[in-house]
Amino acid sequence: MKRGISQSPEGRKLFPRMSVTENLEMGAFQRSDKAEMREDMDRVFSLFPRLAERKTQKAGTMSGGEQQMLAIGRALMARPKLLLLDEPSMGLAPIFVEKIFEIVREINEQGTPILLVEQNALMALDTADRGYVLETGTIALADDAKALRENEQVRKTYLGED
Repeated sequence: MKRGISQSPEGRKLFPRMSVTENLEMGAFQRSDKAEMREDMDRVFSLFPRLAERKTQKAGTMSGGEQQMLAIGRALMARPKLLLLDEPSMGLAPIFVEKIFEIVREINEQGTPILLVEQNALMALDTADRGYVLETGTIALADDAKALRENEQVRKTYLGED
């Protein structure tokens, strides 16, 4: 976090035996500004009201969607200059996927830049300002997300459209 980057990793990597609040506190472990940490915890709870309801619940007993919310919230507790989200929709029910992407948009609109790695290309391009298509570790295409969404090659190859 010294460089201002915080990550919500693929697979969430929570502390399953710790509570929601304790996991969020772990996201801020390098900080010493207690009052601002409280503000950030309140921000996380306003973004994810479900977490506020489950403050004392052990992370390992939560649903996949709730765990994803907690992983993103934990990353936000570091107050990043850049938030890295690695596959936030992986393994989630469609209703949680929609909610996660709504919140990703809101976090970005609140001023936090986000680098999103996502295999759900349709949702990613609908959310992003800019997109990059990687093929075997190489950037195959790069453009405005809207232009990529309308690109015939992208539509056929990555979005499954004809």
